[in-house]
Amino acid sequence: MPAPRNADKRFLEWHGNKWRVVVSVPRDLHATLGKTKLKQSLETDSLAEANRLKWTVIEALHARISQQRSPKDSMAEALRLAVLRKRVEEAGADPEPIDLEIISRAEEQAGKPVGVDREGQPIFEAQREAAAVQFANVAFGRRTPIDAHRKTYLDQLNVKARTRADDERAMGYLMDWCKREGLPAFLETFSKREAVRFTDAFRATKGRSPVTLNKYLIRLGIYWRWLEKRDAVGANVWAGLTYTVPRVLNEDKERPFTDAELVKLLSGPGTQQMHDLMRIAALTGARLEAIVDLKIRDCQGGTFTFKPQKKEPGARDCPIHSALKAIVQRRIAGKSPEDDLFPEWPPVRKKDSMRERSFKASNHFTAYRRDVQVEDVRDGKRRSLVNFHSFRRWFITKAERAGQPESTIQTVVGQKRASIAFGVYSAGPTLEQLTVCVEAVRLPKLIPELVDA
Repeated sequence: MPAPRNADKRFLEWHGNKWRVVVSVPRDLHATLGKTKLKQSLETDSLAEANRLKWTVIEALHARISQQRSPKDSMAEALRLAVLRKRVEEAGADPEPIDLEIISRAEEQAGKPVGVDREGQPIFEAQREAAAVQFANVAFGRRTPIDAHRKTYLDQLNVKARTRADDERAMGYLMDWCKREGLPAFLETFSKREAVRFTDAFRATKGRSPVTLNKYLIRLGIYWRWLEKRDAVGANVWAGLTYTVPRVLNEDKERPFTDAELVKLLSGPGTQQMHDLMRIAALTGARLEAIVDLKIRDCQGGTFTFKPQKKEPGARDCPIHSALKAIVQRRIAGKSPEDDLFPEWPPVRKKDSMRERSFKASNHFTAYRRDVQVEDVRDGKRRSLVNFHSFRRWFITKAERAGQPESTIQTVVGQKRASIAFGVYSAGPTLEQLTVCVEAVRLPKLIPELVDA
């Protein structure tokens, strides 16, 4: 019968009247570490208690050994030591071996003295000494880098790839600014004063509107609120720090396509997939990402099943317009349910890419739109006032002008229905009502039929 777990003596030895952990040092590191074994007392004479405490200490000692094999970035190493030290303390063990390691590594970073002061104390090169002090502060848990919790934060962040990319860029802008200003980028020292300074400097960023800049400030604020909930910071230093957005006149707002512009787009020399894409967008009001992500199984029973976008709570069904049925039948013929409706724009291959699947389709459409001279660029505006989203605006406009109820249009295009009665209490319009709404929208006349490729 195997010995009980409490009688396990692996990595343990009796020394004096206490148990201690013993970890062997690999032969090739004997000279580096100056010893063949690393040892640490557990300050207990109970074998059961020693078995409870030992694994955290073993991890710390193995980490000390592995550090000699693959030295890492100084700050990453300091963070690792800080985590190990905290674990050892929480387990009730003596952190002295880790403390000695921290001091040793800090001394290495400080280098040899370059002189002595009047009192005979060593003087170190200023930059190296500052780096050593910073390393020690982090390793001993007295300072926390601003981005120390980023991996945990991002792992818990449930947003679209585009928003995640904005989050990463926002942190990059902040860290670059701290570096340029020579500011220590620590949570304990980054106060409201520094946040205001960054906001003032960020305003001077060329070619960016207040709306775009606010997007990054908001992402920083969300990160700080998350830290506040974890008691990693005392307050959200970004609260209230946004830029005033100038009022936009109607003539400067992004708008629907005119019928004349739609004729240009739908009768131009585009590819088959571009013409199919534009027609589906015009007769559903769906967003680009939702369309290119459709699979064959999403186009059955006379409806498109679009994946949730923005703040939509779930997938939604949209009736397939009679003018789209031939396109859908052509695209689903001979394919399996899991095949893509638009294989011409496949998912992004790079696993960690933050680009949406529709990225290339969007670029193709923009190039095509410009080729057929559908453009509306105004002074001071970075983007044209017409873009792919203008199909959505056009559909909503046409549905409204055809006398369709606002709440039904909102259901078709996946927008939140405004009133409590419709948005909370109602089960929503029937499929027949949705079909009537979709069929009420008609493409402009005199559009030559596109010959199938």
